[in-house]
This record gives sequence, C-alpha cells and structure tokens, in this order.
Amino acid sequence: MFDDSIKAVLCDIGGVLYVGDSPIEGAVEAVKKIKERYPIRFLTNTTQKTSSQVVSKLQEMGFEIDAKEVITALDVTKMYLQKEKSSAEFLLTDDAKVFFDELQVYPKKYVVVGDAQDNFSYANLNLAFRELLHGAELLAIAKNRYFKDDDKELSMDAGCFVSALEYASGKESLLIGKPSKAFYHLACADMEMKPSECVMIGDDIEGDIQGAQEAGLTAVLVQTGKFAPKDLELGIMLQSVIASVAYL
Repeated sequence: MFDDSIKAVLCDIGGVLYVGDSPIEGAVEAVKKIKERYPIRFLTNTTQKTSSQVVSKLQEMGFEIDAKEVITALDVTKMYLQKEKSSAEFLLTDDAKVFFDELQVYPKKYVVVGDAQDNFSYANLNLAFRELLHGAELLAIAKNRYFKDDDKELSMDAGCFVSALEYASGKESLLIGKPSKAFYHLACADMEMKPSECVMIGDDIEGDIQGAQEAGLTAVLVQTGKFAPKDLELGIMLQSVIASVAYL
C-alpha cells in the first residue's frame, strides 16, 4: 500500500479503529501488522476522554496500543495552556474539565471549546461569549462538524459551537487539534519523522485527509465511521481510498 518514502503511520481512532463500542472488523489485526513494520501514533480530536481513557478503551477491544502512541487534542491543548501560563473558561464535559484542574492557579486568558455535550447550554455559551467580549481569546480544541456517535448516527460536533462564538464575538478561533498543521507536525516529530515520511489514515475527509495533505503528509481515506459517499464530491484531492483499515 505504501511506497518506500513512507516510514511512519498516523491513524485516527474513532471511525477508523472502532464505531461505538465495537472494533471495525479486521482493525485489531491491521494495527498489529502495521506495528510490525512502522512506528505509529494514534491521533484523536475527542475531547470527551483523556489519553489514558482512550488507551484503556482500545486495549479492552483487543488493540495492542501503548499510552505513548496516543496523542489527543486534549493533551495538546493542555500543553499549549501550560506554555501560556493560562487557565480558561472551559466549554467541555465535566470529566474533561477535571483534566485541566491544575491550571486554575493561572489567570483565564482563553475560552476553550471542545465537545461539551449537554454543557452546550445557552447559559454556558453566553458565559463564554461574555468572556470573549472581556478580552479572552478563543481556543478551539477541534472544529469538526459532526461525528459518528455510539448509536451509529451522526451527531453535531464542537465546530458548530465554535462558529457560533466566532460569529457572536467577531473573534477568530485558534485551532489546536486536527486539521491544524501544528498538530500533525507535532505527531510526526514525536516519531522523529518529517511530514513527507508519514501517512495519515482517517475517515474525516476534511480533518484527516485534507488537513494531513496540507500539512505535507500522504493520506488514506477509509470508508468507515463518518465517511459518506457525498464526501467524494467535495473536490478534495484523494491519494487513496480503501473500504476500511483492514484493507491495509
């Protein structure tokens, strides 16, 4: 599948390795085969779970994955805020907010938005809006439009609410997770690889495929997870399309 220029693999998680609580057929075996030949990092924009929770879920499904191989958008966001010596007004789930508790010693310089689920109430959104009006900057952990939910239907993702806050405040968000070039380059550097030496496997034609290609990586689109046939009509250049990760 890969030519000799490819020396490492990046792989999305939800929709590529599993949907809901079930691994995609052949995905466990595919990961094992890939790891026999290539270093790999698993990337996810999920903001509902920390990296340790993601690893535990994957291991319970039978995937042979180490914690050091998983990079979440939450991890990168925390690194960014620590560097900025800042806390934030967090629009996240209650579980995800706890991940940032140690930053409370710093002033709030940002509004941070991820998938807050039921916490996307008018009151919380309006509080975030007012923080932006008072000088805070907007940090988007992810701007995905939708995701494949546990019931195997599509659900609205954080990007919809980021756009609402951008429109209301007149401020443009800084994107931390995929498809940020910085996110992809961080993952490549973690394996001591150049972007041109890495391939990204994903089900999101914008966040995974277009984002990776714009960051200088090769990309492989899988027709599982949030993939829909209409994605092929968006005019995004595709280097490779396969039925699922098992076909690697």
